[in-house]
Amino acid sequence: MATTTDVMGHDPEEGDGVEHWPGEGYRPAADEPFMNPRQLEYFRNKLLTWKESILKEAQGTLAQLQVDSMREPDITDRASSETDWSIELRTRDRQRKLISKIDAALRRIEDGEYGYCEVTGEPISLGRLEARPIATMTVEAQERHERNEKVSRDE
Repeated sequence: MATTTDVMGHDPEEGDGVEHWPGEGYRPAADEPFMNPRQLEYFRNKLLTWKESILKEAQGTLAQLQVDSMREPDITDRASSETDWSIELRTRDRQRKLISKIDAALRRIEDGEYGYCEVTGEPISLGRLEARPIATMTVEAQERHERNEKVSRDE
């Protein structure tokens, strides 16, 4: 009888008493129990890393705003700078909203609801979660939601 080993090379049936969390190179797989502790830790780390990256970018933007005076003597240069900063600030605003979605996903992990569609209760595919770890709906439920939204707007 062949045994399966985890990413760390351990036979899970041996029960060595040590919890093994995913290391570098671990990717959740469809052939393991859905949203097992290893997958949850993987997505928790992915979300925390993403949030940290966004916060670092925001700090850089804030520091740059404090350094740049935007007092270019030429009116065209000043207008260009103001447009650039306006775009940058809109991006930061979108990222602020993204952080709240990341925080909500982290809460769902803690509550045991992460990875399941908020509409149907079905598991969200690992591929979707890998691409969009803040997803709250399956692709099918999301498409239905967007179609219904479009119909509502058109009326």
